[in-house]
Amino acid sequence: MANTPAEIRNMLRTYGKQLTSAKRLARFRRALNRSESTDTVTISRQARRRELVEKVSREIIENLIVSGNENPVVSDILEQLELDFGDRFVFEYPLDGSDVQVLKETPEGVFDLPREEKAQVMNRLWEITLDKVDRTML
Repeated sequence: MANTPAEIRNMLRTYGKQLTSAKRLARFRRALNRSESTDTVTISRQARRRELVEKVSREIIENLIVSGNENPVVSDILEQLELDFGDRFVFEYPLDGSDVQVLKETPEGVFDLPREEKAQVMNRLWEITLDKVDRTML
């Protein structure tokens, strides 16, 4: 315990310095948290939106397009796909439960696409669907 006035002043000065340092550190932490929180929220909102856009797009491709649904969004997507490739496509799930079939409609009939062409059509379908969902979502 401090007995002399000099020791008491010394002790109070030390506590004062510690208090000032603690206040500075607290202000620094608050400023740091404020700057990080806006970035985190922005990134988090964008990530959540992207995740939702992808989920809706996946649903459109897996269910609505294959079922031949006459939804205006589906119609727009298929029209854009037809414009991009110059061909009309039909999407079907085989009865055996394997992957979706991509069939090309031609004047001679409907033909199954080769694997490379199917991959191109499916990639473009995904891009168009993502773009359409992203633009129409609030």
